Amino acid sequence: MPAIQINPDVALWPNGPVVINQLNATILFTWLVMALLILICWLVTRNLSTETTLSRGQNLLEVLVTGLRGQIREVSQQDPGPYLPFVGTLFLFIAASNLLDVVPGYRSPTGSLSTTAALATCVFIAVPWFGVTSQGIGRYLKQYIQPSAFMLPFNIIGELSRTLALAVRLYGNMMSGSVIGMILLGFVPLFVPIVMQLFGLLTGMIQAYIFAVLAMVYIASATQVHQVSNDEIPETKNSA
Repeated sequence: MPAIQINPDVALWPNGPVVINQLNATILFTWLVMALLILICWLVTRNLSTETTLSRGQNLLEVLVTGLRGQIREVSQQDPGPYLPFVGTLFLFIAASNLLDVVPGYRSPTGSLSTTAALATCVFIAVPWFGVTSQGIGRYLKQYIQPSAFMLPFNIIGELSRTLALAVRLYGNMMSGSVIGMILLGFVPLFVPIVMQLFGLLTGMIQAYIFAVLAMVYIASATQVHQVSNDEIPETKNSA
């Protein structure tokens, strides 16, 4: 049975005249995914058209952007404009990282706890950022002492725990598929691994969607108080 490598965080060139310990497989493939996404976006957007006949790349881009905007609006009940770049980037990076898993020799960065923790940390920073931008720092921080100041430590622990849950959920789901595939490869080396590989691609897309939706749910929870307050102000004036 082949050896199962749980985490791709290994040095690529640990020995030699120049020892490169920081450049590991995760960093390398992360930068490759980012470079590929940048290249594809540049190729698709360099000749955008408003005509009725559009290129396949622009059609796919418009479908993707429209779908993301619809999901963000449905989850947050807010204008998706401010959140689309961040949530869309998360989805595209995770989806591309997982889809490239069919390339021989490639190791998905999402199979590393380092990458998933970094993505979860981005969400952890983005939630208060959007909350403060939407509500103001005073009103946003006031949520942490609702309904009483006694809840402050529990609310802080809740913020930290859901960040950890985001990282572990994505890492666990991606690595479990890889481990199962490697185990089956040792027993049935022909057809079953191919089926598992296809199933892994589907799982990777689902995980990208779930991660993006959860990120939007957390952001919406930090901004919805502001939205409700604005909706209630006209009703109060009308009733008066």
